Amino acid sequence: MTLPEALTERYGSRIRTSETFGDVTADVAAGDWIGVLEAARDAGYAFLDWLTGVDDAPDGFHVVAHLYDPAARARLLVRTHVPLGDPRLPTATGVFRGANWHERETFEMFGVVFEGHPNLVPLLLPEGFEGFPLRKDFVLAARVAKAWPGAKEPGESDRGGAPSRRKTLPPGVPADWGRDG
Repeated sequence: MTLPEALTERYGSRIRTSETFGDVTADVAAGDWIGVLEAARDAGYAFLDWLTGVDDAPDGFHVVAHLYDPAARARLLVRTHVPLGDPRLPTATGVFRGANWHERETFEMFGVVFEGHPNLVPLLLPEGFEGFPLRKDFVLAARVAKAWPGAKEPGESDRGGAPSRRKTLPPGVPADWGRDG
């Protein structure tokens, strides 16, 4: 029996599996997160490649774990969804020790709380940093302090210095095309 068949048999309608280009994806309910990770590990997916969050605004976040079976050279993507208002999941550190660092990063960057994590503290950002920088609603300070460079044509400026470059039409476009007259 294949892993997707075994998972479907065990979890029924609470899990959806799909296969794309030979890689299996399992979408699971948050309550089944640890059980599916354990079942995958026991089926040979012994290597946690990475775990992260994906902002699925405005509904919440997907937490995604990428597992690898070295004997079969097979990959498995396990996904679950947590709501924006209370993004919580049980920690996977008891299943994969390597989840420790990944969960800390996901907590710090997205605000997903991994309950039962042995040391869920900031990992990368400076002390006192406020907010979750990989959320879509996070305002980048650099964009507030300085306008995005693509907002103006090259040579244009608010300072009134250099003149604007001449607008040219692409080759083959008539000179009066698109003008109001």
